[in-house]
Amino acid sequence: MLDFSDSYPDFTLPMYEQLCQTVLDHHFVIKTIHEAVNKTQRNSPALIFRHDVDRQPHTALNMAKLEHRLGIKASYYFRFVQGVYIPEIIKEIHAMGHEIGYHYETLSKCNGDYDRAILLFQKELAEFRSLCPVTTISMHGRPLSPYDNRTLWQRYDFKTFGIAGECYLSLDYQAITYLSDTGRTWNPHRYNVRDRVDQAPLPPLESTSDLISYLSGEHHRDICILTHPNRWTTTKSEWLFSACSDFLINQGKRIIISLRRR
Repeated sequence: MLDFSDSYPDFTLPMYEQLCQTVLDHHFVIKTIHEAVNKTQRNSPALIFRHDVDRQPHTALNMAKLEHRLGIKASYYFRFVQGVYIPEIIKEIHAMGHEIGYHYETLSKCNGDYDRAILLFQKELAEFRSLCPVTTISMHGRPLSPYDNRTLWQRYDFKTFGIAGECYLSLDYQAITYLSDTGRTWNPHRYNVRDRVDQAPLPPLESTSDLISYLSGEHHRDICILTHPNRWTTTKSEWLFSACSDFLINQGKRIIISLRRR
């Protein structure tokens, strides 16, 4: 385990616990994505914990156990790829009371073929539903792919599959402050290629300490916090690997962002 006498480095599970404790201390109403989409618990301000499980699902399990210990219910979106779709982990997280969602990327998988993509979507969704109920979905950004998976719903309607909402399409981000750890920062513009929403300008948040300070203030809007659990580690070796991996990925994203601005 990580061993630091006074403080923890950013993007570690102990730092995430401090973030969760701040939310609890300031009496936010905690919602899942399903509850936010269906507008249950109208109390405000509310906070939504959303987690996109892109890889290393064991880190998602660690995060889910921590939240469960604190009495927090969150929404976990799993990709349907080898090494991430692990039924035992998904069922264990669901058994704790967390919401399980489908982190779909079928348009990218099918190279832009909409007909194949919707059939694959239906097949993968059925696999998830063989484990537990799934009522909400979230697109996986795949920054190296030329296809935005959300455009699948320009031709089809996810509600025909019993889906109540899509994280990027079904929430009003004019009324919800959206904060993401994409790129190992809470700055929404630095390394975020595709996972963006249309919202009012945010304060200059960089570190999780900045985010904790921000949450400690007064709020009149709901807040959605997106994390990628593989980034929130528990050992020094995992932390070093994650930090180096994020650094290399971010350099690639810099190039992509630069090319798209030309």
